[in-house]
Amino acid sequence: MRPLSEATAKIASKSFERKYVALGRIVQHWDDIVGARLADKAQPVKIHYRKAKNKNDKPTATLEIAASSADATILHYQKDLILERINQIFGERWISTIKFVQSASNTPPLRRKKRLPPLTMNEKKTLSGMLTMIEDHDIKARLESLGQAIIMDEKK
Repeated sequence: MRPLSEATAKIASKSFERKYVALGRIVQHWDDIVGARLADKAQPVKIHYRKAKNKNDKPTATLEIAASSADATILHYQKDLILERINQIFGERWISTIKFVQSASNTPPLRRKKRLPPLTMNEKKTLSGMLTMIEDHDIKARLESLGQAIIMDEKK
């Protein structure tokens, strides 16, 4: 079984509004944000949005991170670094605070799938050769995406 968080970025970018896309981007870059060692032990869960009280103030967003109490303590000391890395992804101080939510400590750490290398030039040429007769650009792009997914799945 795969963790639900692996599919969140793909689904969210196509289906949900901006805040869910943001959570998907955070999940997608989670290894880079907290590091590979803690990425399996803590997961971003939810983003809470608060409207600005005054017109001059900016709205705030709080990120909830689920972790065991021991891992939450470690992450608490890295809170500023995590905020900085998240806001580098979004380009401004978009996430203002982090809240840690306790999860069960007896659950095994998540095993994230390893990113596969991109298609080789030969695989890309073969795939584009199969799709040369298709004139509709939208259908061609979707079939190319499907073909890439199938080739990547066969590499596993």
